[in-house]
Amino acid sequence: MPRTQFDHLARPYRWLEYLTFGPMLARCRFRRIPELTHARRALVLGDGDGRFLARLLATNPMLQADVVDQSPAMLRLLRARTEALGAANRVSIYEIDALAFRPAESAAYDLVIAHFFLDCFTTEQVCELARNIQPNLAPGAIWIISEFSIPRGLAALPARIIVRSLYFAFRILTGLRARALPRHASGLVQAGLALRHRKAFLFGLLISETWAVTGLSRSKKVEATQSRPCRSHQHEFISNQQRRVQPRWRTGWPRH
Repeated sequence: MPRTQFDHLARPYRWLEYLTFGPMLARCRFRRIPELTHARRALVLGDGDGRFLARLLATNPMLQADVVDQSPAMLRLLRARTEALGAANRVSIYEIDALAFRPAESAAYDLVIAHFFLDCFTTEQVCELARNIQPNLAPGAIWIISEFSIPRGLAALPARIIVRSLYFAFRILTGLRARALPRHASGLVQAGLALRHRKAFLFGLLISETWAVTGLSRSKKVEATQSRPCRSHQHEFISNQQRRVQPRWRTGWPRH
């Protein structure tokens, strides 16, 4: 992903978030924390100023985390939060484009976090990111995602207007090149994960999802990931899978 300029938004980002969506983004972001006390090694993608990571580390004192972000200003805020918590020694920071990040060969993540981050990418880039991370997922690993989404029914039109407006604003403010929400499910399914739970907020505009590694062996998952191209039209199958874990309606902003 071409480098974007989130540095000048680092300090006001939290307040901009509250001015636009009130507490709902935070509520969506923090939704799964009580479920994550079992995790021991986490990969945190684009957590921005570190509000989520600080709360997760406080809740789970055994957790070690690798953090990937390409914004130095955001990472400075994240580092300050972990230091104030006394947990800086449990965090490794990588200032790098997520698509260029390669986990250490010995890394085995039982938790991956991506809050309002995948929407900075195209569907094909999300698939590439999932392929890069997949070999380092431990058996039983889960991937937590918070995202914007376009719901069905009467809420679809206002949701599309909001999402397009946000992409336009972030393109002007940061140089973000993505223009539409990616079909992130395509990449996760091909990386051997299955959707386990989905919670919708704001009439489906926001979603919180839990994905889990399936029972396939590691070698079979790698083979399947390498043999199938990641294409947007596969979303038709994935949408059917998602409907089985949610009620009647389907519910995916750019960034943290």
